[in-house]
Formats: sequence, C-alpha cells, structure tokens
Amino acid sequence: MHPRFTSCALGALAAALLASISVAGPAQAAVPARSASGSVTAWATALQSIPDMANPPPLYRTPDVAGRTVRQIVYPTVSGRGVRIRVSNVYGRGPLTLIDVALAQSAGGAATRPGTAVRMTFGGKPSVTLKPGAEVDSDWVQADLTAGEPYAISLTAGPRQTMTAWHRVANQVNYVSTEGDHAADTTSNAFLRKFTESAWVSGIDVRAPNAAAVAAIGDSITDGLRSSLNRNHRWPDAFARRLAQAGSTQTAVLNLGISGNRLLSDSPCYGEALDRRFDRDALGHAGVGAVILLIGINDINFASMPPRTGLDCDFPHTSVTARDLTDGYRRLIERAHRDGVRIYGATLTPASLPPAREAIRTAVNEWIRTSRAFDGVVDFDAALRDPAHPDRLQRRLDSGDHIHPNDEGYAAMAAAVPLQAIATAAHR
Repeated sequence: MHPRFTSCALGALAAALLASISVAGPAQAAVPARSASGSVTAWATALQSIPDMANPPPLYRTPDVAGRTVRQIVYPTVSGRGVRIRVSNVYGRGPLTLIDVALAQSAGGAATRPGTAVRMTFGGKPSVTLKPGAEVDSDWVQADLTAGEPYAISLTAGPRQTMTAWHRVANQVNYVSTEGDHAADTTSNAFLRKFTESAWVSGIDVRAPNAAAVAAIGDSITDGLRSSLNRNHRWPDAFARRLAQAGSTQTAVLNLGISGNRLLSDSPCYGEALDRRFDRDALGHAGVGAVILLIGINDINFASMPPRTGLDCDFPHTSVTARDLTDGYRRLIERAHRDGVRIYGATLTPASLPPAREAIRTAVNEWIRTSRAFDGVVDFDAALRDPAHPDRLQRRLDSGDHIHPNDEGYAAMAAAVPLQAIATAAHR
C-alpha cells in the first residue's frame, strides 16, 4: 500500500523563477555518516562526468533538458517519515539551475499518483542554482517513504541548462518532458523522451531514528551492468530484499557502483577513481555503518587494452600489481575506520582473464581472504566461479560476456553476503 504525501501544492513556474537559492562549490560530503539527527540515506547513486566532446559517441549523448522536466524513478531501501533529497553538481562543468523539484509516488512509467506530490524547497525557496563542484540537501518535508516502492523525482531545469554529469548505467527507464515545467503533471503525456541514465540527484534521506545503511561501492558488477532493465536485479537490490525478508527492515542498502570504475585511476568515461570518491560516495551518506567494497578488476584489465584515438575510455592504461591494489585497499580501510565504519572486502569475480592478469586477480583474492585487513570478507569469487575452471564464471550465472553475471548470478552474489554480520556492523 502506498502512503500519502502531505505538503503544499506545487507552485507555478513563475513563482519558481522569482525565488532561488545559490550554492557555491566545491563541496565536501554534505552529511556525516550516522547522523545524530536520526536520518539515514534510503537511496543513493554515484555520479560521474560525461565526456566533454562536440560530437560524442551515441553512448554518451545526453537528452535536451533545457526548460524541460526530468523525471527519474527510484526505489528507497528503508522506510521513513520526513524526506529530503541531495542535488549534486560535483562533476558539472557549468552551473546547475533547477526551478521546480517534486517527489511523488510512481504510478508506472512516467505517471504519478494524483494527490501524492510534494514540492522540495532549498532554504525555503522552490529553485536552486549550484556552481560546479557544489551539492546541497533540500529542506526536510513532511512525507512518508516506503521501502521497495517506486517514487518519481521530477526536476525542471533552467532555460539554458545542459546535462554534463550523470550516472550512466541506471538500468532504469527515466523520462524527459517536452518544453515547460511538468513537475506537477500526474500523466505521462508530456514525457516523450526516455533515457536509461540518471542525473542531478545523488541521494534521498529519510527520518528513521533506528535505521542504518550499508554502502555497496565498486564497479559495473556492483552497478548491475547486464541485469534486467527496470527489474532491480543488481546484487545490492537482491541483498536489500534478503535483509527485509529476514526482518532487518531498518537497514538501507546503497548502490554506489559505477560501471568501468577503477580503484586507482580516473577515466574520461567511467568516473573518478574509487580511491578519490570513497569519502563522499561511501562515507558521506547519512547513517552508513558498513561498506562492502568490490573493486580492482578494471585496474587489472584496462592496462592491457589498446589505446584508442578520439575518446579513450580506458585511459590511462596504467599497469598495476597486486600490491598496488592491496595498498589502495589499506587506504580505504584506514579511512573507513577513522569514521567508525566497518568495511568488508569482496573478492574479485572471475573474468576469463589471460594468465598474467589472472595471476594478479588470484593474488589479490588471496590477500583479501587471508590478510585480516578488512573487518570481514564477502567471497563473491567463490559464489560465481566454475569449480572446473575457477578463472571463469559458471555458465548458468554468466550474462554472456564472461565478466558480468546475469540476474541469477547477481542473486547468487547477494546470497553470499553474510547477512547477520553486515547488518550488525551497520548498526554498531
């Protein structure tokens, strides 16, 4: 059953244009982990810059958002009363202006349930402008959010706004309207453009005094690449469902994976190095008490990819050793512990690598299992590997590219997470 939102009706576009708040950058993490205010992040994503090119490849072409409403579908993983959203321009190349922002229950597709919309404000104003590098939390609004239910966030952009940052593999169909402010629309009529990325919103917090969050951070295997579109079959989704079914309804699971991401190197396409984004993307969300880290396979693999002219997403092609990766893990462990957060190391999954690269993967996995540097281990490698060919995924769990699991494989990963240990760590 869907709860009803209670707040003022959505204002007119003219009023939104007359009043705004401006936020400077660059920004630090806006909310400390395990906030004393009793809030927790119920949904989050990691943003990344879009390649700055006059004529980018089709995969990196953005929809026209100027003077239009972007409507994005999200699924919170914990319930709460009282809601705020975080708007981010951390990776933007110019100002981000939003003139109307609303949250409503989704009615499927781009439609919303009549009577459920609540307007989000920023310092009491209906619009906000963020300089590059900035992020801001909206004001709290009185509204109930229910875990596992779909909600639509509608953001009407300024008349000259462009999209220069996003989360590329949202694996969720989102929508862009025709021209005009359609944040209050309940029908899908104006939302003719579909896209499978998400933009501008990096988190949703709820008031939930007894809740805590687990941050799952990594690359495409955490991001859920090649899982079914619109089905929430990424491994963090499946783990959130496991927690709820086990009665741990006060534990949120946040997916901070970025497809193509590396531990040690930035990419023009695949986001900032995890070593650099960790504090904001994992530790910076409200209520985070535990982290599950799965990263390194792209550091190993991309070093051997041939350079490309034009857009080279694998740049820089930096060779890494097992020691390079484990030293990086130690830095993240130290930073998590500094903030009182438990961190669990996940073994790197099979990827049908050539022998030299496979030797690095197996050495890294041995260190994760035996060093006792992490607070615990999540053995995703053991959950997915073919017993007869341990450098390969089991055929029934392989999406077909021999690197990414299918839906069944992601479910097997979720089943391998030590549920009680992780939930207990998150709430310590």
